Amino acid sequence: MPKIQHTDFYSHLLGMSLKVEVTGHYGFPIIMFPTSQGEYTQNHDFKLNDSINWFTDQGKVILYNVETIDKFSFYDKTIHPAERIRNYELYVQFLIQEFVPYIQKKHAEHRVAVAGASFGGYHAANFAFRFPDVVSHLFCLSGAFSIRNFMDGYSSELVYFNCPREFVMNDETWKYKHMHIVLSTSDEDICLDQTKEMAAILSAKGISHWYDEQKWISHDWPLWRMVFPKFIGRFFS
Repeated sequence: MPKIQHTDFYSHLLGMSLKVEVTGHYGFPIIMFPTSQGEYTQNHDFKLNDSINWFTDQGKVILYNVETIDKFSFYDKTIHPAERIRNYELYVQFLIQEFVPYIQKKHAEHRVAVAGASFGGYHAANFAFRFPDVVSHLFCLSGAFSIRNFMDGYSSELVYFNCPREFVMNDETWKYKHMHIVLSTSDEDICLDQTKEMAAILSAKGISHWYDEQKWISHDWPLWRMVFPKFIGRFFS
């Protein structure tokens, strides 16, 4: 079994500590996100991490499962949508200004991989497309690519730049040429249509990606546990 550690990472931008679960002892760093409002241990609890134990045991990859602030941003209906998106943008800035630099220094790597399922897939995809220079691999499992449904009709530049299905269409293709992009779904997945749409956007832009559609399985952990080892094995064997 791989080594598992739990730690707190203090964010000066957020003014709070975020919990992080580190799985593995060595390897290429993968930042992983939980599903909607999930605990930072969720990917471990539902055995998504276990599905790639061979790779963590062998020192191929090391997983950083980081806490999100969903409950203080998109899912906080007591605050105005403008504040929801401002709070989320602070989280994005925590990742790019504080957490990724820490991992870059620790592992002597300029780029990291990002991964997540369902809304964790949104977090991973949004970060990867926002900051492609520091991301080598994106593993988006049944993810979302827009947060308009959380905004109650409110719109702003911040909303736009946190909706990959929108800003990628207007971005420069060369930014993503180095990135290994995996968009995973299934024919019974509630995120099938939006995953197909994002794949079509990438195809129209000439951005290389791996679109994977499984059959007869729904939007849930059995799907994600089944496909994740295949994707990791392709790039980190």
